[in-house]
Amino acid sequence: MAVYNYDVVVIGTGPAGESAAINAAKHGKRVAVVEKQPLVGGNCTHWGTIPSKALRHQVKQIMAFNTNRMFRDIGEPRWFSFPKVMERSRVTIEQQVAMRTNFYARNRIDLFSGVARFQDEHTLLVRDGQDATDQLVAEKVVIATGSRPYRPADIDFRHPRIYCSDTILSLNHTPRTLIIFGAGVIGCEYASIFSGLGVKVDLINNRGSLLSFLDDEISDALSYHLRKHGVLIRHNEEYDRVEGDESGVIVHLKSGKKLRADAFLWANGRTGNTDQLGLETIGLEANGRGQLAVDEHYRTAIGHIYAAGDVIGWPSLASAAYDQGLNACDELLDRDYRFVTEVPTGIYTIPEISSFGRNERELTEAKVPYEVAQAFFKDTARAQITGDTVGMLKILFHQQSLEILGIHCFGDQASEIVHIGQAIMQQKGEANSLKYFVSTTFNYPTMAEAYRVAAQNGLNRVF
Repeated sequence: MAVYNYDVVVIGTGPAGESAAINAAKHGKRVAVVEKQPLVGGNCTHWGTIPSKALRHQVKQIMAFNTNRMFRDIGEPRWFSFPKVMERSRVTIEQQVAMRTNFYARNRIDLFSGVARFQDEHTLLVRDGQDATDQLVAEKVVIATGSRPYRPADIDFRHPRIYCSDTILSLNHTPRTLIIFGAGVIGCEYASIFSGLGVKVDLINNRGSLLSFLDDEISDALSYHLRKHGVLIRHNEEYDRVEGDESGVIVHLKSGKKLRADAFLWANGRTGNTDQLGLETIGLEANGRGQLAVDEHYRTAIGHIYAAGDVIGWPSLASAAYDQGLNACDELLDRDYRFVTEVPTGIYTIPEISSFGRNERELTEAKVPYEVAQAFFKDTARAQITGDTVGMLKILFHQQSLEILGIHCFGDQASEIVHIGQAIMQQKGEANSLKYFVSTTFNYPTMAEAYRVAAQNGLNRVF
C-alpha cells in the first residue's frame, strides 16, 4: 500500500471539489483530489448540469428550425430521435472533461481514481477498480461528493422502461409517451426537453403548483408554456405503485387514477453521496437524505473536515457549489471567506427562468410597499429579430426609495439577463436603485435593454 501525505485532500471533482482544490493549490498547499468515476467533472459534468443543458440546447434548436418560416420554405419539419440528439450533446461533455483535467495538471494537483473511505480522521483509503489501495494522509479534508437521484425502494429501476434523471441519459430510443413523476426543477426541465422532441408527457406534481418558490406570475407562465407544448400537468398527486411490463409502464396514483406510457422518469429528490465514505469510522453522521451539516465556515462536526456542494443540501446548484468550495477552502487557508446565502435561480426549461431576491408573495406577506416594473420581450427589437418573443422581465422595487427588491425573468437568455439586476441589487445604499436603468445607455438591440423598458414602466407607476 502506497502512502501519500498532503495538506489538503478533496473528495470529488465536481464544481465544489474543483474550486476547493485549485484554490488550495494556488495558495501553496500540496493537494490531492479523489474521483470515483473514470473521468473528472463529477455528476455535474457527466450526469446532471452539463448533459441536460447541452441536450436542452439541441432540442431548442430543433424547435426553432421546425417553427421558423424561412426554414419551412426549404422543406418539411424534421424529426430527431432522442439518442441522436444526446449523441451530439456528448461533445460538450468531452470538451468539459478535457478542460478540467488540464486544470489539475496545470496546478500540480495529484488525481487519484477510486472510492475514498475514512480510516481515521486524517487518513483516507482509496480503492480503485483493480482493488489496489492507496493511503492518503491529510491535514485537512474537503468532502465534495455531490448527490445522486433519490430512488425509492418500491420502484424497480432495473426495469428497462423505468428511469431516474441519471439513467435517462442512456435512453436508446424515443418514447411516444412519457410519465415524469416529480415537478421540481429537474422534472420541469425534462418535460420541456421531451415535449420539444414531440413526446407526449404527463408531468405528475405532488404539490398544488409548479415550482412554488418562484414568483407566482412566472410559475403560471411556465405552466402555460408547458401545456402549450403538449405537457399534461397533474397537481396534488402521489403514486401508489409503478408497474413495468414489456411494452410500457403503468403508474397507479393514490387518487385512484391509472396512467400508462412507454417510459417512466422518476425526478423527485436527490440523495447526498456519503454512504461509501465510512463516516461511522470517524463519528460523522449524515441525515436521512445523505447530507452533511456544516457551520458558517463549511466545517462539519470535525473541525478539520469540511463539506461543500450538493452533499450539504440547499441550494444544490452548480453555481453555488463553485462558491461553496472556494469559500470553504479560503476558511481552511485562514483567508477571508463568505457563506453563500444569495444565489440566483437558473431553471433551464424552454423558455428558461431565472430570478434573484424576493417575489411578490414574500413582499406582500412582509407588508413591504413595493411596485412592479415590467417589460415584455415581444416588444423588444432583439426578441423580434431572433423570434424569441416569449417571456418578460419583472423588477420589484420599493415605492418610496426605488430600491430593487427582486428580479424575475422568464424567456430566452433569462439566466444571463438576471445578472445585470443582481449586480445593481447588491450595491450599497442609494446605488441600488431603479434609476440606474434609466440613466444608463444599453446596447440596442439587446435583450438587456428590457431593463430600461421595465424601469420606465415602473417609474410611470410611482406617484
